Formats: sequence, structure tokens, C-alpha cells
Amino acid sequence: MKKKLGNILIFVLIIGLTIGYGIYKDSQSKVTVNKIYTMEYQEQALSDLENEKGNGNYTLQNIFMKYNPFSTNTQSMYVYFNTYKAAKITYTVSCADYADFTATAYQAKEFQKEHEFQLIGLIPDCTNTITITATYKDGTSQSISTNYTMESLLGDEDIQLKQVSGSKQDLGNGLYTLLGNDADDQDFVYMYDTNGILRGEIPIIGYCSHRMLMQNQTLYMSVSTHRMAAINHLGRIEHIYNLGNYIVHHDYQFDQDGNLILLATNEEKNSVEDCIIKLDVETEEVSELLDLEDLFKSYKESTDHKEGSKWDWMHINTLQYLDDDSVILSSRETSSILKIKDVSTNPSIDYIIGNEDFWKDTDYTEYLYTKIGDFLTSGGQHTVTYMEDDSLESSQYYLYMFNNNFGYSKTRKDYDWTVNEGIQTSITEGTTSYYYQYLVDENEGTYTLVNSFEVPFSAYVSSAQNLGDHIVVDSGIAGLLSIYDTDGNLEQQFSIKKNDRFIYRIYYYDYKGYYFS
Repeated sequence: MKKKLGNILIFVLIIGLTIGYGIYKDSQSKVTVNKIYTMEYQEQALSDLENEKGNGNYTLQNIFMKYNPFSTNTQSMYVYFNTYKAAKITYTVSCADYADFTATAYQAKEFQKEHEFQLIGLIPDCTNTITITATYKDGTSQSISTNYTMESLLGDEDIQLKQVSGSKQDLGNGLYTLLGNDADDQDFVYMYDTNGILRGEIPIIGYCSHRMLMQNQTLYMSVSTHRMAAINHLGRIEHIYNLGNYIVHHDYQFDQDGNLILLATNEEKNSVEDCIIKLDVETEEVSELLDLEDLFKSYKESTDHKEGSKWDWMHINTLQYLDDDSVILSSRETSSILKIKDVSTNPSIDYIIGNEDFWKDTDYTEYLYTKIGDFLTSGGQHTVTYMEDDSLESSQYYLYMFNNNFGYSKTRKDYDWTVNEGIQTSITEGTTSYYYQYLVDENEGTYTLVNSFEVPFSAYVSSAQNLGDHIVVDSGIAGLLSIYDTDGNLEQQFSIKKNDRFIYRIYYYDYKGYYFS
């Protein structure tokens, strides 16, 4: 059937789409998630894909499509074809009872003749209408549509999040990415569009992914306690990195050379969550950059520890790597923010932002920055994030965070958190957490609270992300995804079904240069 609408030619095609290496919960399951994260599996999947594709003449009217060939996203489709002249490609996924999902597919150039990409956003247990449009430099375009019925998800997550307040916010065409849903069985990364509709389900081996890092059309993410994966924009895993006797926890960042700097636990030590390691993404070499015990030895020795238990004396939960080879760390156990300089060469303490009375009578009071103003210093904070601003002086910058506003230190039973009026000390009876934004002045050695507003309480986990005009907040224990304006006015809020106790972290990513252009 062919219908002409202005410059748009719509072809309704019946295309035979193969299931490929999709994985399912039922008895027909072909592989386990563990097997997916092996190079043997990925190499075989690539070989199968190339053999099936062969040397066919694939055009817009004869597209090659294969469902989830590398088993890395259950809501994805591999797409390949050529156009007779250079074009950019958009696609729309439509399914009854759900809002459409439209995206511009990633390709190296804005306009090109060869098109190979990973289409995402399929709706499970539904007949999806996929419309692919090629738009040429002269403004004309052609579209084709085909139907594909996707089977069930691997997990039991909601396809549509429940909106409990506000209205859809125009954050662009990115995806809210849920990192950690505290599952006892299979773990995933979930991706929701701004309508709260699930558009991606990435199975991982276990634990949780802490952050999605992208460079050179490759996504880097943790997939278990000891493994990182590099996944290309087509969904194929190109590298599996084994961290040896280190456990990755909470966070990681790129350094100036594109290698990974990770928070880690050294399994050969008697303490946890107090090391920083480097992973060379080319050689796969793992090296330890910092053991915080070397810098805070006397403090560690002063903390409480029960023999045979995990000595979680710092509990670093966020890492920010800066261009000058310094790192900013968030310590939940001390409710402090630490800056360490020269982390790759000769680490030393630069400063501490924390409660003065918590650190009194220690060897580290000289590093404390001075609080300017009358406010409560953060308690148990998460996702401390470095943010520059052109209006600030060269020695100044912002640090924003999810301030859990929760005071508790398992290893400091001598410290009474209730002396900090307003801080919460009960997981179940606490009422208020905050979005906090500090102005830090390194020349003056000060920090000032310049923005703050209440958010739903969460004693542990959680995240905040400042996108400029909007602030995205995950109140993890409450299971709420909230979007605010910069004045703290609630614009939209979703309720998320928790597998058990919490939603660990939620970041909004535009995925440009990876899924999208």
C-alpha cells in the first residue's frame, strides 16, 4: 500500500522481524544474564547478526531489523538500511494506551547514506507500530511503518509510572534512568521517558549500576560488584572489565584521559568503601590510587568497630573527579564532604566541609572550611555534585546534593547527632530531606548555603541532579521521583514501585551521541 502525503511517502510494510537472542523469564529462556556479560556470548551474537544480515540490499523500503540481538536491552531493536541520498533518521514507537515515543537516531553525521542504530522504546506485551522517517537535506522525507509485537519484560517493573502530582515537564527527549531498585533476584537499569513510560530495560548481573558514563559512542557502567562493561551504541558489549579483589561501590567518573576512576572496597582489607581505584579502559589494568586510611589514619583508629564486622568508617557515596586531578568525595558516615588533591600522584587532604563539633578533638580540624550563615550542615548527604558558573570568581564553585538530613554514625557512638537542631535521627519517623546547594570559596576557605528547599524524606540513598531550569530528585526510600524548578516549586512527581526498600539513584540523561543525535 502506498500513500502520498505532500513530501511524505508512507509505506506500510510487513517485515519479518526475528526474535534473535532475546531473553525471557519463561521456560524457553536461552541464556542467563551472567552469560550475556561474556565476550564469547557477544562475539557469537555479532556473528549470528552478520550472518543473518548477509550482503542484502537493505533500503528504506527493505529495512533489516532484529530484536535485541545482544540481549542488552529488552525494549530495543537493531536497525540497518541505506538511503539513496544522505538523510537523518527519526523514529516513532506507537502502542495503544501509551503516548508515542519519538527520537532522532544516532549516526556519525547529521546526514549520511548508511544507517545503523539501536532503536529503543518498544512496549512489552503490545503490538508496536514502528515508523521510521528519512529526512533529506532538501527538506523532503520518506517514512515506512511496520508492526512488531514484543513479549514480556524480564522484570516486574511498572511500564507506566503513576503520576501523583503536577504535569509533564519539557526536559527534552532524554530518559530518567533508575539505577538500583534493591532487588533480591534479577537486577536492572530502567529508563523512563518524560511521560513516565518505560523505554529501556537493561539486565545486569547483580548489585546495581551507579552511573551511566558515555564517551566515543560507548556506554560504561557497573554490571556487578566486580565487573564493569563497555557497551557500544548498537547494544554490543565490547569489553568486560574484571576489578579483581576490588568491589565497585556507589560511583565512578572519567579522568582527563578517558579512564575510569572508581570508588572501591579492597577485599584484602578489614574496612570497606574507603578506596579509590583507576581502571585503564584500553589495557584493562586496575591500580589503587588512594586508601583513605593513609590520610585519616588516626581518625579511623578512633572509630568503633566490632571484630568480624564490616568496618564502614567513612562510607564514601559520591565521587567527583576534577581536571586538576583532585576529587570531591561525599562521606555518609561522617556527614562530610572531602576534597583530596593530586589523587593520582601524591594524595593529600585539601579541605573538609562538615560539622565542626563532629571533627573536634581530632587531628583534622585544620582542614575544616568555615560555615558562613545560619543553616544546618548536611547530614548523610548523597550525590554531591561539582558545578561551575561563569559568574563566579576563579576560586569559587557550587556543590549541590541530596541532603538526606539524617544524622547517624555507626562507628561514632560517642557523637550525639541531636545537638544539630533540625536533623533527623529516625529512619521511620523522619520528615524532611532537602535539596542543598553550597557556594564554596577555596580562597576564603568557606562554604555558604545559597539554595535549599524541602524534598520528601529519605534517610539513606537518593539523588539530586541540577539540569539548569529543572532539578530532578529521587527520594529513594519514599520511592518518589520529583521534578522541581530552581525555586523549589514541585512541577511533577511520580511514584515508583519498589522491589524492596528503596530506589537507589535516578539521573536524567539525554543519551546524545549514543542512542540519539
